[in-house]
Amino acid sequence: MPDCARASNGARTGSRQERRRYIPAMTSQPLTLRRLAPADVTLLRRLNALFGDALAEPETYGAVPPDDAYLKDLLAKEHVVALVALADEDVVGGLVAYELDKFERARREVYIYDLAVAEAHRRRGVATALIGRLRELAARRGAWVVYVQADHGDEPAIALYAKLGTREEVLHFDIAVEPRWGD
Repeated sequence: MPDCARASNGARTGSRQERRRYIPAMTSQPLTLRRLAPADVTLLRRLNALFGDALAEPETYGAVPPDDAYLKDLLAKEHVVALVALADEDVVGGLVAYELDKFERARREVYIYDLAVAEAHRRRGVATALIGRLRELAARRGAWVVYVQADHGDEPAIALYAKLGTREEVLHFDIAVEPRWGD
């Protein structure tokens, strides 16, 4: 892991627990962007609750939560990125992304798996700031692209992603994994 340094805004760079303060558009309330580290399990649980609420999937994000050891191990992995936007101590937005090493070239891609902002904080630049922070982390890790999918009809997400990147027409398929018995 690289040595830590101080950025001009006072945030430590090169640290898994980086924090960046910013004031999003359309509000005077400063937010802190923070990459979660193994000690941040409580914040990750709060982010999962936000995902459940914002994505209208409380069962997916809260019905069978993993134990603390699992979450600490997950947050310790360099290829797993969990970012939160904090207003004081409240998680008001966040994303989870995964770094993928590629076979066709010696390069990486970063996939945004989940992204959500609390309803009271939407349309204020929080998601844009989170993606911007992820782009900085991705560049530092040698990734060539960050990509994300949006659901048909999710016009705010589609507008945001179109503003930041290039739209591709693709189809997404979930392929079930059959449980193996007798292993």
